[in-house]
Amino acid sequence: MAPADLPPGFRFHPTDEELVNYYLKRKVHGLSIELDIIPEVDLYKCEPWELAEKSFLPSRDSEWYFFGPRDRKYPNGCRTNRATQAGYWKSTGKDRRVNYQNRPIGMKKTLVYYKGRAPQGLRTNWVMHEYRIEESECENTMGIQDSYALCRVFKKNVAFGEFHKQKQGECSSSQAKEKQEQFTNVRDAGQSSGSSEHGKDNSWMQFISDDLWCNKTK
Repeated sequence: MAPADLPPGFRFHPTDEELVNYYLKRKVHGLSIELDIIPEVDLYKCEPWELAEKSFLPSRDSEWYFFGPRDRKYPNGCRTNRATQAGYWKSTGKDRRVNYQNRPIGMKKTLVYYKGRAPQGLRTNWVMHEYRIEESECENTMGIQDSYALCRVFKKNVAFGEFHKQKQGECSSSQAKEKQEQFTNVRDAGQSSGSSEHGKDNSWMQFISDDLWCNKTK
């Protein structure tokens, strides 16, 4: 299937529950999917910026979906190998449970792509959500839930966030400067007022002194 086969205006925005309970569940059981919209790709043999061209979705979409076979880091272990040629995917935060009709049907893991090799990798804006199905959702199978994962890949747009932070910083700086100017003006006004009052007091004392001197001379 190719993107040209999709109807005009098609958008693919499934929920976590739909991804696990329909698409991933049917994939691990070998059942057909009504709309073959998610290709099977070995994600860890590709860099994230190469995945868009492998997607069945229109290029204007900002996120892509793939079925990925679970590649083991160690032959007898359960840890997934998430290293690519140019970098690696690193999990962040805790796995979140995906529920359907008040029962757990899968888990959702968030990963971030780093360029280079751990632990000196350079963090990027590429993010992956990896969905796994619960064993209880697999009928009469042994270990089939680990055969595939469903992944959503996208690149975070931080331009607005950085702009917002910058504007906040500029506003804070401007407000601080304005408050400083107000404080300076008030202080200067107070000093000016004090100097004026001090001058008045001196004039008043000089007047009394002159008056007393005149009385004495008389």
